[in-house]
Amino acid sequence: MCEEVVSETRGASPLTGNETTKLSARNQIAGTITSVHPGATTSHITTAVSPTVTITASITNEATAELSLKLGMQATAVIKASDVMVGV
Repeated sequence: MCEEVVSETRGASPLTGNETTKLSARNQIAGTITSVHPGATTSHITTAVSPTVTITASITNEATAELSLKLGMQATAVIKASDVMVGV
């Protein structure tokens, strides 16, 4: 069961110029970045949201650089998906 976390971004938004930007996505889970693995075009960012749960996101290397993502920094996993699939 996930607890809803109300989250706001800090710093000027590149879209609006506002210092605080609210997101419409309701699945926002705060955590700490535990790994940053850049690839050829995308980076895999793993965020620990509890002692036993991590969430990994695949984002562009450009976004990783723009956000200055680093090991140990606080981050929020924002999940917005219409489908989640699992196969075995």
